[in-house]
Formats: sequence, structure tokens, C-alpha cells
Amino acid sequence: MLTRQWRHTVAALTALPALLVTLAGPAAAAVKLPEPSVPPIARAELNLLTVAKPRSMDGYSRDRFPYWSLRTPTCDARETVLARDGQNVQRDAACRAVSGSWYSPYDGRTLSSADDVDISHIVPPANAWRSGADAWTDAERENFANDLERPQLLAVSAASNRSRDDRGPEAWKPPLAASRCMYARAWADVKYHYRLTVTAEEKAALAEMLDTCRPRPSNEGDK
Repeated sequence: MLTRQWRHTVAALTALPALLVTLAGPAAAAVKLPEPSVPPIARAELNLLTVAKPRSMDGYSRDRFPYWSLRTPTCDARETVLARDGQNVQRDAACRAVSGSWYSPYDGRTLSSADDVDISHIVPPANAWRSGADAWTDAERENFANDLERPQLLAVSAASNRSRDDRGPEAWKPPLAASRCMYARAWADVKYHYRLTVTAEEKAALAEMLDTCRPRPSNEGDK
């Protein structure tokens, strides 16, 4: 249970001005997410998470996290993220991305075909299952798997996403070191919002990545 002191701490930090965060990468291929919390808030969120051992994978399958849900009558969550995170994206009548370019913040690659792009769940469904989503309804899991309001979905190279698989931060970090601050902040945001647990090793790895965040000059956003 969250203490009153920590609730007040997070509430005070949340009152900081909102800052648009641009992920590491060339300006021409900048990828923007719903803004992850600034490092002090992310660290406070991380410290509020319950530390627990991973839960059983009994009953898990990706089908328990239905995706990709329609966000408009023709566009599903995947196509929405491809359009959001890409540059000069052109779509056909069925909302499929047929051209454009995508910068992958996991590994720094720029991709010119949507076929080479995966939509990564920052917190993978299998990790979520092990940390509390096994007790959710399928409707709650569907919301998690298609969440566009939090920094949970990100267009990245298929190669980097598949090399990560469902491993947590204790076993995998973005190969591009400049993106590790963003990754840890987004991970903490998602786990805090959904009240998921963390392992001791996961928490330590996230804290280490948060240590890579540059101090924020008075006229700039945290990166």
C-alpha cells in the first residue's frame, strides 16, 4: 500500500511543467512518445512499486492480451503508432503504412519499410503477466496491449524488438545507450500506472539506467 508521504511526493513532482521529450536520434527522424515522466518522478514511481518475485506463467499466452485493437473505424493501434512515430508516412485506404521512414530508438537504425518495424510494448505482456496482469480481466489486458495514452507502445526495428523478446531491464537494455534514460522512465511510468510489481534485480537495473539521465538545464527538457 502506498504511504501518504509518497503519495504527496508523487503529487508534488507531477505538478512540474509538462515537457515534450524527443527520443535520442537524428532530428530528421525524431520519434516522440506520450511524454515519459521526468527522471525525479520516474524514480519516485519506481520506489513506490512493490518488489516481489515473478509470478507463475501458468495460463499465459499472447492471446490473453488482444492486439491490435481498432482506434478508428479503419486504423488499428499498430497503424496508429506507425503513423505517429514515422516520418512522411503514407497510408492506403485500409490505413496500412505503404511508405515512410522510422527511427528506432532501441538501436539507432532508420528503417524505410514498415515490414521492418515492430511496435514494441515497453513492458512486454509476458512481463506484465508475471508481475500482476495474470489477475486482470481480458478486457484490462487488451487495454494494456493497446495503450496509446502512456509511453507503452513504440515503433522500433523488428531486429531489436525480437532480440529483447520478453526480457526485463535486468536482462536487456537498449543497445543505444542514449535511449536508456527514456526506456527506464517509460518502464517505470507503465508499471506504476498499472500497479505491477518489480523484482529486486529489475528495480536495480532501472535505477542504474535512470542514473544515465542528464541533469535538466533550466531551459530544456530532460532527455
